[in-house]
Amino acid sequence: MSLFSLASFIFEAFSQAIIREFIANGAGGFILATVLGAIVIARIIPEKRKQLRGVIAPIFIYVCFILLAIILELNGQVSYSDYSRALATAFVSVSLINLGSLMLFDVILGGLHLKVPRLLRETTVILTYIVAVLVILSSRGVNVTGLLTTSAIISAVIGLSLQDTLGNIIAGFALEIEHVIKPGDWIKIEPYVGRVKEVRWRQTVIETRNWETVLVPNSQLMKSQVMIYGQRHGKPIQTRRWIYFNIDFRYTPNEVIGYVNDSLQANPIPNVADDPKIHAILMDFKDSYCTYAVRYWLTDLAADDPTDSNVRIRIYYALKRAEIPLSIPAHSVFVTELNNKREIRKHEQLMEQRLSAIRNVELLHSMTETELKELVEHLRYAPFARSEVITRQGAEAHWLYIITKGEVAVKVSIASMNGNGSSKSLAVEKEVSRLKAGDFFGEMSLMTGEPRSATVVALEEVECYRLDKEAFQNILTERPEIVKDISRIIARRRVELESVKKGLDKEAGKEQVEQTQVRILKSIKDLFGL
Repeated sequence: MSLFSLASFIFEAFSQAIIREFIANGAGGFILATVLGAIVIARIIPEKRKQLRGVIAPIFIYVCFILLAIILELNGQVSYSDYSRALATAFVSVSLINLGSLMLFDVILGGLHLKVPRLLRETTVILTYIVAVLVILSSRGVNVTGLLTTSAIISAVIGLSLQDTLGNIIAGFALEIEHVIKPGDWIKIEPYVGRVKEVRWRQTVIETRNWETVLVPNSQLMKSQVMIYGQRHGKPIQTRRWIYFNIDFRYTPNEVIGYVNDSLQANPIPNVADDPKIHAILMDFKDSYCTYAVRYWLTDLAADDPTDSNVRIRIYYALKRAEIPLSIPAHSVFVTELNNKREIRKHEQLMEQRLSAIRNVELLHSMTETELKELVEHLRYAPFARSEVITRQGAEAHWLYIITKGEVAVKVSIASMNGNGSSKSLAVEKEVSRLKAGDFFGEMSLMTGEPRSATVVALEEVECYRLDKEAFQNILTERPEIVKDISRIIARRRVELESVKKGLDKEAGKEQVEQTQVRILKSIKDLFGL
């Protein structure tokens, strides 16, 4: 027989064996069905494509062992061929189990929105692997009963030596089943506080705020007292925080709490819950001061310190505006040589500073130098933090603000029609202007008693002087003729604001100034009894 004839004979025998194996015996159909199942899962759940390697790779290895078995059978080495087929069966079992796991847990149960704990899923797969191995060994004539007996003895020895490890695994399994602690939860287990990243077989991984990763044995979690932050049945995830500050006895608790609450609740603070509202309470009486606390509920548990800082800033500026200082420890002693000349000089410097701040205010141009000096005696220092609301549209407040530092935005709420053209309207806030040092606002509420016509927000740290009605009372009573000039300025500013709200042109706005001035002049006279 020639070499060519021999090669043809071997190729023909090998081809027939492959055809018999993959077509007649159904191996080809099985491979095709497995590949199609993997394709379906990849289409339905794209994020599981990486896990499909556990389905496709064993199939490839299975084909290799089948081809090896065919070659061994053609060479007459049947015993070795049996080993090769046993290994092929093992790998095809792995592929089937992995495919079945994806179909059951991800496609079927996932479609029913049932989430199986990770450890339960992995345990099920491992037990199925063991059963498959035992079935394969039994089909090859191995005494499985004797093997199980020997395995039980070995398992007992191993179990005694690995008690801690097995305890952690069982504890991890219990944590997954009960689903009490899950990834994303913020927990406290002394001395650590952090967010749960994942629950593994042996340990739970916790990431702290200091960018540390802590591995806590599962058995320790089961034995220790664990606090889960921010969780209450039927409520959003948020946790209560406390900010403490001290004020001496010269200021009443109602006064302190009122000022602080007004500032904290005036406009939202990032990461602070709207419900329950942030508020201040009196906590305790000390030797020389009262201890207060601001309670708020934190919505982003990772942003604790930055949010505490924002709340402290609000408290600081609220107390500063109210001229309420934080308390000084009673044991501190300050010795200052006081005399009349020094006090007079300090007062004169303060008055000159305030006088220079109001000289260029348009609303006060009609007043004499003497009247301005009388006015500055009533000025109150009022600082504001960035993004704080100074006045809110619609609120009732009878004072005027004069800006000495910083910049503010003036915003108005404008009614706009719904998209369907219905009569219902939506309030849209629009910025109409910005004011800087030397500008003033709030004159309409001060002089006429009307609610605020706009919302004013601090764009940066802002310092103002505040004037109330009493400051103008004596001046307007003694010289009522200046009311006309004041009413004209207020009317012009009011019409400019209304023009933005209603979209009026300049000509229409000019016509309204005179009409508005008449109404404002009457309101001022009524309010001040002129």
